Amino acid sequence: MTLALDAAAQDLLFRAAHTANTFTDEPVSDEQVQAIYDLVQYAPTAFNSTPLRVVLVRSEEARERLVSHMAEGNRPKTRTAPLVAILATDNEFHEELPHLMPHFPQAKDLFFSERPAREGSAALNGALQAGYFILGIRAAGLAAGPMTGFDFAGVQKEFLDDDHTPLMVINIGKPGVDASHPRSPRLAYDQVVTTV
Repeated sequence: MTLALDAAAQDLLFRAAHTANTFTDEPVSDEQVQAIYDLVQYAPTAFNSTPLRVVLVRSEEARERLVSHMAEGNRPKTRTAPLVAILATDNEFHEELPHLMPHFPQAKDLFFSERPAREGSAALNGALQAGYFILGIRAAGLAAGPMTGFDFAGVQKEFLDDDHTPLMVINIGKPGVDASHPRSPRLAYDQVVTTV
């Protein structure tokens, strides 16, 4: 065996996991989300910057506000998912660096004094954390339905502020009977990997 994870764990996280479009009505608890975060907080980020921020959309009123900014095809599933999360980046993440990098607190001003540098780093590292967040959802035995089909400016204005940039919206829950489409093809190893 070339992988440390057993086959069941591999299936849970990768082979049997699909993007979900429908969900059961079983709720997703705060304890489940906390357990997910307790795992995914260890995602690697440059300078341990951890720029990802998560807004959980639980109230019906907030849900309808979010649905109004979703692309038409994403509205029904966002309206009915047990839980919806807005994943965003904090473009002022550098303020936390003295705490997050106590051995190198000067990184805050040395590398991130300019807003464009922060935004670029936050986008890259936040996307990395978002991938881990999806794996964490799967590790909890739940399904994720990540989406970028929405009005980014509208979601930012409605739920965030000028210092936070939306990355994606993720529907979360137990997958419904017809939750996913058949898996689409993937590229073969030799189409992706080269050795130099």
